[in-house]
Amino acid sequence: MSTISIIGSGNMADAIGRRAAQHGHTVELLSRDPAKAQALAERIGPGATTAPFGTRPAGDIVIVAVLYAAAADVVAQYGDALAGKILVDITNPFSADLSGLVTGPGNSVTDQIAAAAPADAQVVKAFNTIFRGVLAAGTPLDAFFAGDGAEAKSRVAEFLQSLDLRPRDVGGLDMAHTLEWAGLLLVGAARNGAGFDAALSVESH
Repeated sequence: MSTISIIGSGNMADAIGRRAAQHGHTVELLSRDPAKAQALAERIGPGATTAPFGTRPAGDIVIVAVLYAAAADVVAQYGDALAGKILVDITNPFSADLSGLVTGPGNSVTDQIAAAAPADAQVVKAFNTIFRGVLAAGTPLDAFFAGDGAEAKSRVAEFLQSLDLRPRDVGGLDMAHTLEWAGLLLVGAARNGAGFDAALSVESH
């Protein structure tokens, strides 16, 4: 299929990396913690590799799988190494008590990443409305995404579809903040009876 690069080595990097590898992609992991990245590559299995943090990712699609507070800084540190890449922001900037978001309209984490990225990089919000365990289970799911670049969105949609996910385009980059609220909506539903094996979906009638 293709090489997918993931900056990070946490739970979502694990879930996305495993699902990508299971569907034939090569997965490259770049982390500040090389030992953790190597351990994750070994868990993912054949097709998973590691590269030094800060080097130019091998994949055209680069998933930024770090905590929201560090995401823009990490992209800024990579600088021109991300030139021409499609950056996928998966973060959820929830407040500590889960009562709201720490971002506002026009200042989503995706907006912050876009501001920090090279001018020719394209940024898409995706994966933030899917719980890690649900994603790891491998079942078909709706995957909501947003971004401004038509080519980038098409490539991300193809990637999502290759993972047996149903791409759901919700609009331009201005909808990234709405997706962050959708992530919080899912958490609220999970905490109030739906459970953490729940997923958001849309149906046509």
